[in-house]
Amino acid sequence: MRFFRTLIFAAILVAAFFCFTTYRSGRLHSADWLSHPQRVEITEAAGSESFDAEEQNNISVYRKNIASVVNITSRVMTYDFFYGLVPQEGQGSGFVIDKEGRILTNYHVIADARQVEVTLHDRKKYKATIVGTDKSHDLAIVQIKAPNLQPMTLGDSTNLQVGQKVYAIGNPFGLAGTLTRGIVSSIRQVQEPDGLVIDEAIQTDAAINPGNSGGPLLNYHGQVIGINTMIASSVGQSAGIGFAIPINTAKAVLNDLLTLGRVRRPALGVRTIPIDSEIADELSLAAEYGLLIVQAVPGGSADRAGLRGGTERAYLGNTPIMIGGDLIVAIDGEKVDSQQILAQVMNRHRAGDTVKVTIFRGKKKLEVSVELGEARDQV
Repeated sequence: MRFFRTLIFAAILVAAFFCFTTYRSGRLHSADWLSHPQRVEITEAAGSESFDAEEQNNISVYRKNIASVVNITSRVMTYDFFYGLVPQEGQGSGFVIDKEGRILTNYHVIADARQVEVTLHDRKKYKATIVGTDKSHDLAIVQIKAPNLQPMTLGDSTNLQVGQKVYAIGNPFGLAGTLTRGIVSSIRQVQEPDGLVIDEAIQTDAAINPGNSGGPLLNYHGQVIGINTMIASSVGQSAGIGFAIPINTAKAVLNDLLTLGRVRRPALGVRTIPIDSEIADELSLAAEYGLLIVQAVPGGSADRAGLRGGTERAYLGNTPIMIGGDLIVAIDGEKVDSQQILAQVMNRHRAGDTVKVTIFRGKKKLEVSVELGEARDQV
């Protein structure tokens, strides 16, 4: 009897537990959750939405140019731990500039390459030959033989404005055909890791990552205004600060790269010191800025044009200089007040171009036409 009482009591407890935990709180819910209704009602959009004007332009820029952007694979030979030669691959981007298959990219993308391979947007691969290189501007041209190539339109990087929209197309991390968008964040001088200085580099917040190097930076109209070249980041990935070489810098040297395989760097053929108001007062110069010609290199461009260097020895601090030479204040109407500005002016020209140099000779202002020589021949 005692056993039955215990059994009945246990059954009551189990029934009570089932009632309060399963039947009352979960049974109906569980049954509903496991049920299979005949029709499920969801909320759907009325139809495909149209793109706004900005989206339409993004799509247009991409479609117009994607077939012209290529992936570049370079193979170099390096030494392993045991000094054995081992092949190593690097990747970057580039873009077609003519129907003959010439492709513009960065020098560092193909530097020291034993073999260069180009992959088009349709995934077809071609062996490429290196046509010309310009290490000082981080530019290179390679060429492939392929049918029906679509060259990109080269724009103008003059007068770019901070805030204007830009697009970058390339192959970041090997992900082909990637478009990112941003703005021009600044125009500034930057130095690449190997020490190369880029004058008037285009800074942008458009995402640029490893693999984007050599790819195009485009304006709102889909025209190339720069060549993506480097990022500022502590982790080696986009941190919102990327830089591009202005396309005008590339256009100035394209002819030399295509015809000579190298760039005839222009030179004025002068040694100069920058002038400020304090030095101008001390030397009784006619202007409070400019570049004072310390020496016109004998036989150089300036010397042949009649520009004069210093004739009197003096000291600038502890540095001996020659004073009494012509004072350069402008070239082609552009104010020249530092050696950096002079370098920028030279970068927009090539050997053989003629420029108008505005000088003060004593108190007299003159304009002198100078045919630029080649930097390898003069300073």
